[in-house]
Amino acid sequence: MAQGKLRRVFPGGNTCEGFYSFYDYIIEPDATRIFIVKGGPGVGKSTFMRKIGEAMLARGYNVEYHCCSSDNDSLDAVVIPAIKVALIDGTAPHIVDPKNPGAVDEIIHLGDYWDEAQMRAHKDEILKANARVDRLYRIAYSALREAKVIRDEWESYVSECMHESQVNRAVAGLLQAIFGGVAPRYDRPARMRHLFATAITPDGIITGHVESLLQDVQQIYTLAGEPGSGVPQVLGRIADLAHEKGLYAEVYHCPFNPRNIDLVILPEIKVAAMNIQPPHSYDPSSLPDLTAMKLNLSSFIDRDKLAVYSHELSSAAYRYQACLDRAVAYIRQAKLTHDYMEKFYVPAMNFEAINAKRQEILQRILNYAAEFPGVLEEAS
Repeated sequence: MAQGKLRRVFPGGNTCEGFYSFYDYIIEPDATRIFIVKGGPGVGKSTFMRKIGEAMLARGYNVEYHCCSSDNDSLDAVVIPAIKVALIDGTAPHIVDPKNPGAVDEIIHLGDYWDEAQMRAHKDEILKANARVDRLYRIAYSALREAKVIRDEWESYVSECMHESQVNRAVAGLLQAIFGGVAPRYDRPARMRHLFATAITPDGIITGHVESLLQDVQQIYTLAGEPGSGVPQVLGRIADLAHEKGLYAEVYHCPFNPRNIDLVILPEIKVAAMNIQPPHSYDPSSLPDLTAMKLNLSSFIDRDKLAVYSHELSSAAYRYQACLDRAVAYIRQAKLTHDYMEKFYVPAMNFEAINAKRQEILQRILNYAAEFPGVLEEAS
């Protein structure tokens, strides 16, 4: 049996608006089953979910790994779309509770498998570490808010100097190229799914998951342009037009400003449009079966007019990067403090019992999969 396809996304992010969650888009509320996994740091939530994901991939099912923006090696969720099953980390900062208890959702509490006496022995250290993590994130988000003010200033210089009519002509051509031959679908409600493809993490901005999202795309439209040239707005227009035509759209938001869009995928027509301006370093030419068309909005800047702001631009770019680096440094410190907390939980856990629970849940998921005959053939 062929291995299933793996996609990687981020359901939440560290942004200029603080922690921003798209958890409601991990899976539909009418799912077959949603397992909400609870427990402290180091109790094995991510490993619990990952091993089930690996088992389903090995059986040929496509799987989504929803990665944690605050810990590059951890998962916030695992989804098996074909059978509408998800496992979701339900602990802070993304607290998740059952919306349809019993009928759809249930809680798996890994705290049932720890030694309470061992945990209580380290109560003071855990409380102090938790408070420290909270404080570090507040500093990081303050730095990101400051970066947003600077970014707005930076963008204002460029947007003032755009040749608007030329931009409008180029964007109209782009929209025609994407949607010109697409018949509207008015026989169903239009649907969008919102997530992050990239994230601000303890290791900086991670963009390497994008390739996993483009596996079935045949045509990609890449957009570049300096801050303020309008790339997120163009991607927003693509998403809006897809919605008007009744197409299903996957909309991936900017890891810094979640109000902006970085990537739109239209699976039904196998088309994607994405921002490739740094720090989005992904090069779609690495996928051999992908046809790419490029639009660089920087070519519509009045350079003579913009030259007046050369000092302001270089200052804004420097100050913005400094704030971003400061935020990443504090997110990294929060991760290290979280790792310190884990050392109090790990020795107190009965991992043998947790492994047995995981096998029980896997078997239940396989039983649900039996209710969906033929989905593996459709996936392939």
